[in-house]
Amino acid sequence: MSGLKNAITKNKYFILVLFIAAVLRIWKIDRVPVSLFSDELDVGYQAYSILKTGRDYFGNFLPLHFQSYADFRAPFYIYSSVPTVAVFGISPFGVRLPAVIFGVFGVWGIYLLAKEIFKDKKLGILASLFLAISPWHLQYSRAGFEATMLLAFLLFGLYFFFRSLRNGKFLWISVLLLIFTPLIYSTAKLFTPLLTITLIFLFKKELSKMAKKYIIYAALVGVIFGLPTLFGTLFQGVGERFSYISIFTDPTTKGEVETLRLDDAKMREKYSGDVFQKGTSRLIHNKPVIWTERIINNYLKTFSTEFLFNEGDPNLRHSIKGIGQFYKVEVFALIMGSVLFFTSKVERKRKILIAFWILVGILPSSITRDGGNHATRLILILPPLVFLNSFGIMKLYGITGKRSGLVLPTSYFLLLTINFI
Repeated sequence: MSGLKNAITKNKYFILVLFIAAVLRIWKIDRVPVSLFSDELDVGYQAYSILKTGRDYFGNFLPLHFQSYADFRAPFYIYSSVPTVAVFGISPFGVRLPAVIFGVFGVWGIYLLAKEIFKDKKLGILASLFLAISPWHLQYSRAGFEATMLLAFLLFGLYFFFRSLRNGKFLWISVLLLIFTPLIYSTAKLFTPLLTITLIFLFKKELSKMAKKYIIYAALVGVIFGLPTLFGTLFQGVGERFSYISIFTDPTTKGEVETLRLDDAKMREKYSGDVFQKGTSRLIHNKPVIWTERIINNYLKTFSTEFLFNEGDPNLRHSIKGIGQFYKVEVFALIMGSVLFFTSKVERKRKILIAFWILVGILPSSITRDGGNHATRLILILPPLVFLNSFGIMKLYGITGKRSGLVLPTSYFLLLTINFI
């Protein structure tokens, strides 16, 4: 009992953050959002079908990707809903409770990861607090979305990776969690392999010093669980979903190219253009150029104040109208944190990881239509942005604390509280 009491006392601030996270996610979950939308109902019926028959509602036995009326869906969130649907039925509690649980796990995961990467418990507590009250994370923790599950697996996967650099026996757990992310949400199918390659490259020296048996265990886990993931991705209709949302299959692209070339032809006819100008027109106006422009536009839109701080995702299932993905007051901490972090004495490898996480985390969304402000596809970048936000506040207090005392941090958190309310 004394050991438990000491543990609670030692971690009382984090336990308070975890309690706040849980209350904010479970409170009135049956009424806010106001009703189940189509994707949530689909999750409920698929989970109910698995519960009763072991098959999805199209008759596929324990599928690696679920066939629904709209497209093919990643399986893990649906399987996680089977127990809650068994208890609460196809209801808000039955469908949304897994998102609530994984939302709280995500808050726990970012605390552990920040503490492990930066060796700073206070930074971990601050990061967990910002994620606990994040409008972006809260929105997806209170509806039947896969997003909070994806972040929980990703954060714990990275935590166990960095933990394994101290003790190799945790490496297989990291591999298992990261391999499962593509079975949670489709953006991980591109991001996780690139992240894995980057981690191996950045920390190859530390990995080379690890006992060979731990490398072998992790490799076996990777092969055993990675092959079914790869099979499901390649051969169970998942490509149909990407072809539907990809900029590369957008049917409007061809018409846009033809319109631009026609405009050039009219200009040539008016000003007596030559064959060279016709060739130049084809060189400038073609599908690869338009695809590149759209990817760049999506990147820029993601970093815009409109998306991050003012309006958020225009889809009201993904974001509350008139509220960005972050609170307006967080713009100062995010800018300051970015500047101070990348100019600090933090190990270069960790700086590269955070930069990679943000820049490559946007990539899966940037190659989709409306991917510049699609909060679900972009949620991969939420944790590193929260890290930078927290780092900015920590460093600001460190710089000004002796002169201003608690005035500056108190003022900031007062403004944050007003934004939150």
